[in-house]
Amino acid sequence: MNIAVLSGIAFEMGAIIFLAAKGGIWLDTHFQTEKRIYTAIATLLGVAISIWVVLRQLKRIKY
Repeated sequence: MNIAVLSGIAFEMGAIIFLAAKGGIWLDTHFQTEKRIYTAIATLLGVAISIWVVLRQLKRIKY
């Protein structure tokens, strides 16, 4: 059971980072930036949010 929960957490983490990066790419194309600053910021924000979500979920897992 814990393996299924942990693989779900990994999938969720990847989805959050992917969606944040796609949002940053969209912002860069919308505002026509050359250095892709929105992609970098959104990706880092996605990583931070996904780590926060993972830590919250790990607290709930009973061993």
